[in-house]
Amino acid sequence: MTPNSRSGAGRRGLATLVCGALAAGGLAAAGVAALAPGAASASSHREAPLISGTPQYDNTDVYAFVSPDKPDTTTIIGNWIPFEEPAGGPNFFTFAEDAQYDIHIDNNGDAQGDLLYRFTFDTHIKNKKTFLYNTGPVESLDDKDLNITQTYDIELIKLKKQKLVSKTKIANDIPVAPSNVGKASMPDYTKLRDQAVHELHGGTTSFAGQADDPFFLDLRVFDLLYGGNLSEVGNDTLKGYNVNSIALQVPTHMIAESADQPIVGIWSTTQRQNAKGYYEQVSRLGNPLVNEVVNPLKDKDKFNASSPWDDAQFLKNVTNPELPKLIEAIYKIPAPDEPRNDLVDVFLKGVKDLNQPPHVTPSEMLRLNTSIKPAAEPKRLGVLDGDTAGFPNGRRLTDDVIDASLQVVEGELLGAKNDLGDAVDKNDKDFEKAFPYVALPTEGSRGPLAKGTDGETDVRSQLGDALQPAGASGSTDNMTLIAGSAGAGAIGVLLIGGGLAWWRRMRERAY
Repeated sequence: MTPNSRSGAGRRGLATLVCGALAAGGLAAAGVAALAPGAASASSHREAPLISGTPQYDNTDVYAFVSPDKPDTTTIIGNWIPFEEPAGGPNFFTFAEDAQYDIHIDNNGDAQGDLLYRFTFDTHIKNKKTFLYNTGPVESLDDKDLNITQTYDIELIKLKKQKLVSKTKIANDIPVAPSNVGKASMPDYTKLRDQAVHELHGGTTSFAGQADDPFFLDLRVFDLLYGGNLSEVGNDTLKGYNVNSIALQVPTHMIAESADQPIVGIWSTTQRQNAKGYYEQVSRLGNPLVNEVVNPLKDKDKFNASSPWDDAQFLKNVTNPELPKLIEAIYKIPAPDEPRNDLVDVFLKGVKDLNQPPHVTPSEMLRLNTSIKPAAEPKRLGVLDGDTAGFPNGRRLTDDVIDASLQVVEGELLGAKNDLGDAVDKNDKDFEKAFPYVALPTEGSRGPLAKGTDGETDVRSQLGDALQPAGASGSTDNMTLIAGSAGAGAIGVLLIGGGLAWWRRMRERAY
């Protein structure tokens, strides 16, 4: 929770908008009764007891923003499977086949989904007699050496007050970008990523596959709020981990109600098939960190199974949040007075004259005004620093939602000016400039190998002895054989061949 600099004019951006809205209309008691949780300050990785044990179904983040290079479109990104260790083979990271991964859009502010994009996945295995994810270098998504592949279908479901209006399959058997096993297995991963970007009918573009986790923060916040003395800040603890991403780029006119009402609400869910064959919702995510630090343990699993139109049951978690009380207990920073109607207005209704729909029903979801053009130079604190194209008006990949939300939770909009933050201001990898925007995943070969005298990774020094049979000398014969065989893709042969070569030499020496 370190200080961050920003201009005075920008600093007043969100405060001016929100305070003006409060002064203009206030919060009627009847309206407050219908509200739900939404104060947020990070991502929802492993946020609830049940979902933490089933990562394939676990939403980690949702992003929604007007596409910077195609401003007539809106990009929505949903991530799943937290903390993917890049070298986590031989069973690398796939989407679940018994799940429905859904992106919901409310285009009139009534807390009901009007459009639903549903992704379902199938897994294909070429050779079940090997343990390998790939049996040689992979040059394309249809490469014979990519042993385990996935494809997905997309359905566009239109609803009215949760009643089915229509269901249309808009994509069928689209290939998924694989897990990035390593540089030997996937020497040109960018090429594989590009092949997984698919243009659909009507100007929609889709992507599904592995990506670098775009969320950046110091997760040591759970160690008594950064060590109890601010000694544990400044380290991006998600650096080096991947996620599985689903991304859509949609012409804005297809998701907005009209040019006069351009504000949309967006959230994602995962439904899992139960033993009886029915699908049950097991994960939900809109604004970041709602279920992680806003909801107490008794409500976490319930929230993951709930829908925005039923959010009134969680109201007290927002109007009387726990986090400011913890900060006061540990750091002696006074908690703002309750009830926290400032949090209700910003995170559950949207900011008036910015991203609040007319006649809004307060509920927890990302709200994006699609008529606001992308910023030429995005500011990481978004609306709080005068950049109305950023969080909480949607969420861009570069938005520092930890810092922005910490400051709001601690009363920035109530006049308690502060510059709280975790000293992690950007992602460790640069984001792409075109769809799907997320950074390439960290490869499995990037592990902590031995360093040579020139500072570069010396693979031979680490692998030379490891791949020789026990008792063998430091001969490089085996490494020569291994390198040649690996180049040909014959992994099983190279290991056996190395052992046979060593056995023959030992036998010759004995005679």
